[in-house]
Amino acid sequence: MTAPTLPFTCEKTPASGAGGVVVTNHPLGSAAGAEMLSAGGNAVDAAVASLLALTVVEPMMVGIAGGGLSHLRMAGGPHLVIDALSTAAASMHPGIYEPVSEDPALYMDAKDRRNLVGASAVAVPGNLAGWCDMHARFGKLPFADVIEPAIRLAARGFAVTDYLSGAIAEHAGDLLADPAMAKVLLPEGRAPRPGERLVMGDYAASLRLIQTEGAAALHGGALGAALAERMRTGGPDAGYVTLDDLRAYRPMDRTPITGSYRGFRIAGPPPPASSGVHVTQMLNLLEGYDLRGIGFGSTDSLHLLAEVMRLAFADRRAHSGDPAFVDVPVERLTSKAYAEAARPQIRPFGAPGPAQPGHESRDTTHITVADRDGNIVTATHTINGLFGARFIVPGTGIIPNNYMSNFDPHAGRALSVVPGKRVPTSMAPMLVLKDEKPVYALGLPGGLRIFPSALQAIVNLIDHGMTLQQAVEAPRIWTQGQEVELEDGLAAQKPGLEALGHQVKLVPHIGGGMNAISFGKTMTGAACWRADGTVLALGGGLARPGVRFWPDKAPEGEEESAAG
Repeated sequence: MTAPTLPFTCEKTPASGAGGVVVTNHPLGSAAGAEMLSAGGNAVDAAVASLLALTVVEPMMVGIAGGGLSHLRMAGGPHLVIDALSTAAASMHPGIYEPVSEDPALYMDAKDRRNLVGASAVAVPGNLAGWCDMHARFGKLPFADVIEPAIRLAARGFAVTDYLSGAIAEHAGDLLADPAMAKVLLPEGRAPRPGERLVMGDYAASLRLIQTEGAAALHGGALGAALAERMRTGGPDAGYVTLDDLRAYRPMDRTPITGSYRGFRIAGPPPPASSGVHVTQMLNLLEGYDLRGIGFGSTDSLHLLAEVMRLAFADRRAHSGDPAFVDVPVERLTSKAYAEAARPQIRPFGAPGPAQPGHESRDTTHITVADRDGNIVTATHTINGLFGARFIVPGTGIIPNNYMSNFDPHAGRALSVVPGKRVPTSMAPMLVLKDEKPVYALGLPGGLRIFPSALQAIVNLIDHGMTLQQAVEAPRIWTQGQEVELEDGLAAQKPGLEALGHQVKLVPHIGGGMNAISFGKTMTGAACWRADGTVLALGGGLARPGVRFWPDKAPEGEEESAAG
């Protein structure tokens, strides 16, 4: 396939290595994972080490008191998704929040922001339980080694990036309102400047306790007791999560949804995630078109992408949910026959539909890791909103999630609050296989923009013949069926799309920093410009067996030359 001429230039470079690849959205997160691979660990050790390190250096995005999905393909089996999404607490019910409006723009808002900020916004966390479960079953190294890089970063401190500094400054008002949060993140009453050092002493102590006790430290131990106490003493914003909720939480194994596209097999998470269902659905729709012939970034290709997104989001609104509470027609939505019947709904001209209610935070993190033995982890985890519920549990350094903002605050709706319910998510840790061998692993942050962006990367690779670096950095489009968002790199197509009836808005970026790995003779990792994404790849390795230092005496019959 001849490489296409593309209307953009990549800003970052990939890295390749036969010994393993770690790609995360922070250099120190990638370094933690690479440290595990260098120590003889596998992809699971590296993934858990990276995620724990990111709870320190990306505290606005991810934490042990959050939730997420890890998609694993172990070389000798199994292939599964570990669901560590947060859940509604046992004492929660559909009437715990007072909605402020039926207007789509305000539909998910609750009075006094009680589902967004403070203890009342916190759902039962799953991240730490999921990571410890994943490591216990599939890791190689001792857990004490895997958590050590995170402890070191929290205790000794790290240089603040421009990304973190800007996030703190953006939400300084809420962060200063919590004394524990202000002490850590705004010690001088202002956001730390890029390059200044940030130390998290209390959090380092919490991580040391987890190093000894594992997930039990939070899910029933002293850290859980501290979180439950903060829930209880939250005043008018008192929370609902109890120590019993924490003890009862369990991550779940789920079977990935797989679809086929032009001879490739595409695997993604099942409900309550949207990605496995709707990426498969959209690819089935696109399979009827010559996307390579239409051309990347053309008006016609962007119109087609907008239309398949519109159809996918319509089905997502109608059918998404926790499969324990909602009957999601997975087989029908992912079938080729369903796509064939729906293809006539792709309109020759677009027209913006009404605004749709719904909310999902764009703030999360993603990692993609692979080792020399063929083990792969692609994982997306979060505390939901930027800095979660925007407080720190006193004495622990732990920032809880604000996942309750993803539930519908109105009673009697499909996404209303119900005890034990997991909320739908757009997280899309994806794998692409050919002849049952992995070809690509990828994912990204970005809320509702995640799975349509993952779709575009897959199309870029399979249809447009892009390199991995090009595929993750390529400019994106997004819509739910109303206004169409275009990244600045596609600005030239705005008039053409408007002529086709679309209402178009140019935006700096759609979704977050994608990171990915390709597989072949060697492994190659790529990260895009939308985050601090960094690739570390291992080449070389240990000495050939039998190689040793020069002996004191040459073997009999062998004499060293005078030249030595």
